[in-house]
Amino acid sequence: MDKIVIIPTYNEKENIEAIIGAVMSLQSNFHVLVIDDGSPDGTAEIVKSLIHQYPERLFLEERKGKLGLGTAYIHGFKWSLKRAYEYIFEMDADFSHNPNDLERLYDACKNGADLSVGSRYVKGGKLENWPADRILLSKGASLYTRIITGIPVKDTTAGFVCYRRKVLQTINLDKIHFVGYAFQIEMKYISWKLGFKIQEVPITFIDRKLGASKMNKGIIKEGVWGVLKMRWRSMKKGYLGSASRCL
Repeated sequence: MDKIVIIPTYNEKENIEAIIGAVMSLQSNFHVLVIDDGSPDGTAEIVKSLIHQYPERLFLEERKGKLGLGTAYIHGFKWSLKRAYEYIFEMDADFSHNPNDLERLYDACKNGADLSVGSRYVKGGKLENWPADRILLSKGASLYTRIITGIPVKDTTAGFVCYRRKVLQTINLDKIHFVGYAFQIEMKYISWKLGFKIQEVPITFIDRKLGASKMNKGIIKEGVWGVLKMRWRSMKKGYLGSASRCL
């Protein structure tokens, strides 16, 4: 019991059973924690119906209302730290992240990285079925982040990640407040500032085929202004320190 994949959901009934099955079929015995934000389409009910198939491997945390991606992952991180998982993963429910690549992210951390990132923008990484304007937005966000912060990560907004336990124990999770792309950027930035080794692993990112994208103007705005706020806050005492070490 050392690897857990956190999958946040909101209206993912078309994908959730298949993505859980795909993760559970991998050789490395991953566990799955679904964080559902009160999906009105019955996503949580589907997960509940599957728990008996995967005893002690599939878990569900239900929250009331759509509280945001960032808070879902923070909830999942704290849940996982309390249960002594060593490798804690982030992954989308919509198959834009290939479950088979979990093994490669795991191998990167097992062999020396503190944080491995499924990257679209390193050599070997690819994007499939994305419109040109979204590619431009994503690449522009990562370039903008590198210019403002100096972080040596090409895919700063990536949401396919493996953390070693010690990284999440060290980060002050209660100081993370972003909910969209800025959350992903902030977690990588703080990890880097704390001296942890980040390794980007090339992946092919495929746009979702089923369900609706959660992208909106508010998330984009948060990403633009959030990077500046994050850079400013990083100069304040206590921003990088640990509040979760006791978990």
